[in-house]
Amino acid sequence: MQQINPERSHYQRIGGAEKVHALVIRFYQLMDELPEAYGIRKLHAENLSEAQQKLFKFLSGWMGGPQLFVEQYGHPMLRRRHLPFTIGDRERDQWMLCMNQALGEVVSDTTLRQELSDAFAKVAHHMRNQAG
Repeated sequence: MQQINPERSHYQRIGGAEKVHALVIRFYQLMDELPEAYGIRKLHAENLSEAQQKLFKFLSGWMGGPQLFVEQYGHPMLRRRHLPFTIGDRERDQWMLCMNQALGEVVSDTTLRQELSDAFAKVAHHMRNQAG
């Protein structure tokens, strides 16, 4: 069984910027590829490069690495930034489908993968602004 060092951040455990970037790229590729993610994909711009950059910067800090998003954009205020979009259970589940598959492909450490999935699920649930 693998011992977890509580002083190591998720950012360090995933492998730093390179792995966070790989996770973000794969996440958005899946959003483009999976028919089951159509609803969440259509909430994004046709070109995903800005979304990729912002998610990378956010996840860097959220996982305990450099606070790139905060340095450029200020406090994330995730829910507030997403209020213009209709986000219900369906959108949450589609987002999580893409993220969980990306985690499964990019993160080899099963303990870390589950920790991140659980943390993402809490955030995704909090982002809902519509019933159902």
